[in-house]
Amino acid sequence: MTTASAAAASALRLAPFDAAIFDMDGTLLDTEAVFRDIVFDVCTELGFEMTHDVHRSMVGGSHERTQKLLIESYGVAFPYALFDERCRVTMRERSHGGVPVKPGAVEFITELRARGIPTAVATSSRNPHAEHHLTAAGLLHLFETVVTRDDVVNPKPHPEPYLTAARRLGVEPGRCLALEDSHSGVHAAHAAGMQTVMVPDLVSPSDEIHALGVFIMPSLADVHLAAFDHN
Repeated sequence: MTTASAAAASALRLAPFDAAIFDMDGTLLDTEAVFRDIVFDVCTELGFEMTHDVHRSMVGGSHERTQKLLIESYGVAFPYALFDERCRVTMRERSHGGVPVKPGAVEFITELRARGIPTAVATSSRNPHAEHHLTAAGLLHLFETVVTRDDVVNPKPHPEPYLTAARRLGVEPGRCLALEDSHSGVHAAHAAGMQTVMVPDLVSPSDEIHALGVFIMPSLADVHLAAFDHN
């Protein structure tokens, strides 16, 4: 953490909370940049040109939302099933050596657990992907529950993933801290009534996100400092 970011975080204090719920890709795991490269490569292999605007629109989205976006962008001829399969296979291959964790994540989760604050993951990924990546990153055992796309009817930006995580933890949504990197995820957590922090990864906060009044912090290390008084 830089001196400037430490000073900013020290001047900010989050409201007390009884549980913390994390998004996975781009928030806990430093995987979005890897997946971005895969998306561009696979699209090229299939004869389509991925753009940065289309990719940014995909970040944080569910399987269904991504399929709709790509069909709208490239037409009904876009082979989404093949695209999805190749992306998943390539991502799994590239994660054999482990999955990188975002700076500050382990330290923050470790202190949460030490303080008896339960933690969960709420992700748009399907269960096999989530369990594989959290296991490869060495994080799966640190969470009481993991809510995936397979566990909800309505994915992000609907609040159901966060409400489901809160219910499983036995904590009122308003007493939960939610950590997100995408616009879709921020909307989901905010709609669930949670104290929401956006930690931007590949996507910067928009005017609409700023208008929600959520916290925006550079890293989980900054969130950690803002959550607890370490003086």
